[in-house]
Amino acid sequence: MTATVRDPQELLESVYGYREFRPGQREIIDAVLAGRDCIGLMPTGAGKSLTFQIPAKLLKGTVLVLSPLISLMKDQVDALERLGFRAALFNSTLGDAERTEVLRRLRRGDLELLYVAPEALRNALRNVFADCPISLVVVDEAHCISHWGHDFRPAYRQLRDLKQQLGDIPVLALTATATRRVALDIIRQLGMRKPAGYKGTFYRPNLRIIAQKKGGGRDTRRDMLSVVRGHRDESGIVYCATRRSVDSLTEWFGKQGVRALAYHAGLDDRARERNQEAFARDQVDVVVATVAFGMGIDKSNVRFVIHRDMPRSIEAWYQEIGRAGRDGLPSDCITFYSWADVIGYDTFLSEIADPELRDETRSKTLGLFRLLDRGGCRHQALCGYFDEAIAPCGDACDACLGLNLDDVSPSRSRSSSAFGSGSGGAGAAFGSGSGVRGAAAFERSPSPSQRSFVPSWKQPTTVSETAVFERLRALRRQVADRENVPAYIVFNDAVLREMARRLPTSDAQLLAIPGVGPAKLARYGATFLDAIRSYRSSTP
Repeated sequence: MTATVRDPQELLESVYGYREFRPGQREIIDAVLAGRDCIGLMPTGAGKSLTFQIPAKLLKGTVLVLSPLISLMKDQVDALERLGFRAALFNSTLGDAERTEVLRRLRRGDLELLYVAPEALRNALRNVFADCPISLVVVDEAHCISHWGHDFRPAYRQLRDLKQQLGDIPVLALTATATRRVALDIIRQLGMRKPAGYKGTFYRPNLRIIAQKKGGGRDTRRDMLSVVRGHRDESGIVYCATRRSVDSLTEWFGKQGVRALAYHAGLDDRARERNQEAFARDQVDVVVATVAFGMGIDKSNVRFVIHRDMPRSIEAWYQEIGRAGRDGLPSDCITFYSWADVIGYDTFLSEIADPELRDETRSKTLGLFRLLDRGGCRHQALCGYFDEAIAPCGDACDACLGLNLDDVSPSRSRSSSAFGSGSGGAGAAFGSGSGVRGAAAFERSPSPSQRSFVPSWKQPTTVSETAVFERLRALRRQVADRENVPAYIVFNDAVLREMARRLPTSDAQLLAIPGVGPAKLARYGATFLDAIRSYRSSTP
């Protein structure tokens, strides 16, 4: 059906099931289709992947996506295939026969998208690509190419002459975390010429940020357990600075009845892959990890991110809390910090040979400590670091709410429905930060014995919506397990919650829900409609 479609808006509706582009998506798509180099700075969860997936349907040739997310490539390809794309991956996880087949499909022009790890770009593979119909090169997580970025990777330096070698085709660089200095370095390193650019807002109002200083008699483990229990049966990530802390905290969580698994570089490849897959497929609730968990997570329904220890930079912090709430639904980000964290990172500075880079690295650590330790809106300070001026958030951080972990307690009245507006999708409903969160949703605890953490929201709020949502979530898990894919690839939480609110009973009604396109309707529609009809017939 989409083979003859030439308009991005038609593809948005017919393939993805959405009516409107998110900010920046159409601008980047138009630049790419015009054959221009382009750099896009868009926050996590802003829909960066759609900016090259839609061009892949419209351009002649294969879109080459260079990404460090080896552990996620299969999930990304699985998700694309469920949307009707011809996609493949090429990395170290493939055997010789599989690699040969992928390259055969590439030469024949059978692929719309090919995901490749930068480490795989050796001369032989470059020569193959040079003889194939490549229409666009996408450099994902592009900040990895810059020494001044927070996650520099030497393999990205191999990309410097790729544009020229592939016949001067357009390059699209995408990142969620880049200062002006890093953005200019990306453009220079990739040899981009007069690129179009789009800089989205770094403000994510669906993330409630809470910073808590360690020490002073606090029990950080108990604080973290309170957060985890407040998000019972929801997915979260807990970051620790060391492998020892990861192992110790994972064991302790297990003793407290929390379904948690560890992830760090000290585990063998098989254990890391197994634990990450269990988390992606909702088989455990919590992953306790070092930064080795890195960018290897594309799970849309992470409802909380906890930092047991302060990250090394504002960029790293922003990237890591950005793994929460990728579906646009409100989520919690709690960071514990101390001056001891800063001193601890000083021990690693001797490993940096370049004195300028060493000074810059420590300056970034100090910058994050000061941001967390001072008063004022967290979101305003965070955006300011990335050269964006915003007003105080008002209701999305501890400073603006006048709360800390000791103050958050269950509200006595939560009468409004989170989806009461019916405004067509989670991103639209919560983009303004209205109604579902803020001072009305929280009260000060009357006594220390009654204090317990309450998530930034709890929804759906009605008994019937909760029942339907849980039924649909269990069904999604069954379908995902049968297809051997993560649950979010079937439908994300925002789609399920909208199903629970609207209770569609026909194909047309289900197709009207944002995030349900014709391909997913054909694949999953009957299964989910049957479950909804069954629920409706069993209730008075």
